[in-house]
Amino acid sequence: MTAFKKRNAVLATFTIFTLLFSCTDGRTIDGPGNLVPKTVDQDSSLPSIYANGAMLHSEAFGPENGTIVIALHGGPGGDYRYLLNGKDLAAEGFRVVFYDQRGSGLSQRFSKKSYTSLGAGAMDLIYNELHAIIAHYRKTPGQKVVLFGHSWGAILASGYAGKYPDDIQGLIVCEPGGLKWNDIEDYVKESRSFKLWSEILNDAAYMDQFISGKEDQHEVLDYKMSMLASKNDITGEGDFDSSMSWRSGAVIMDALFDIGEQYNIDFSQGIQNYNGPVLFFYSERNKAYPDSWAQKITASYHNPSVVKVSGVGHDGIVTNSTAWNNQTKPKIINLMNGL
Repeated sequence: MTAFKKRNAVLATFTIFTLLFSCTDGRTIDGPGNLVPKTVDQDSSLPSIYANGAMLHSEAFGPENGTIVIALHGGPGGDYRYLLNGKDLAAEGFRVVFYDQRGSGLSQRFSKKSYTSLGAGAMDLIYNELHAIIAHYRKTPGQKVVLFGHSWGAILASGYAGKYPDDIQGLIVCEPGGLKWNDIEDYVKESRSFKLWSEILNDAAYMDQFISGKEDQHEVLDYKMSMLASKNDITGEGDFDSSMSWRSGAVIMDALFDIGEQYNIDFSQGIQNYNGPVLFFYSERNKAYPDSWAQKITASYHNPSVVKVSGVGHDGIVTNSTAWNNQTKPKIINLMNGL
């Protein structure tokens, strides 16, 4: 991990100095595409849709009339690149939809105030965005929809099922840290060691000598966030692979954590009204997600099917090809075929 973080620091410094002192082409350090990939509103070649007032990076695979599976990435502020093993479900006749949530990945950016000014209602903005995604891809009123969420995406999927229990026919969740805000905070604390967090803070302070972003300077803040990614021995993730993501969303992450803490958001609200099938995955190697924690979180769902995925950590439920092909995907297909 130390070697990886040193490589990141060297790369960050090289990139920063290159941009700071390359004046002949008129580039600026926070210009689109200089530090991080462009978003869909900056690059028209990227696949996108317009939903709930935002340009969203999105694409779909499989027959348009098939049962829809909507993949919801982690974060907040992640992107769907690491979930692309889910494309395999298209070969089974399902319509698999991916999208980067607003302010995340390659989707359009918005100011922090655009979220915080809504107070607890900011989550309605996120739910309504998902509602619009379903409306965009659903071709007939009777077309079935299943939500497939990982980490933060599993929390979002659960909250949506509570708000719109009749809008979906299946719920697949992979290691939501918690559903009540206190549980989410406890999980975050358990999944981040003091040593790891100290190293991250030290690297952040080092990078601040060369580059500091204002509150809504998305390119700079997203770049810094990506440079601070690292291996996590607690959650069972291996060395961080930068090819598993496109771009971080620092502002949306910061905003939603502030809102969650201030308003004590409860993502389990209304979940008792959802009576469809629930498939719950958790991993063997995530030390912050023991059997007792899985039992605590699954208690909010109605009759969930619980699967412990062996040999992997938090992300490996989806990203590890062996676990995906032999454990995760077959269970998902069984649920889908049973609808």
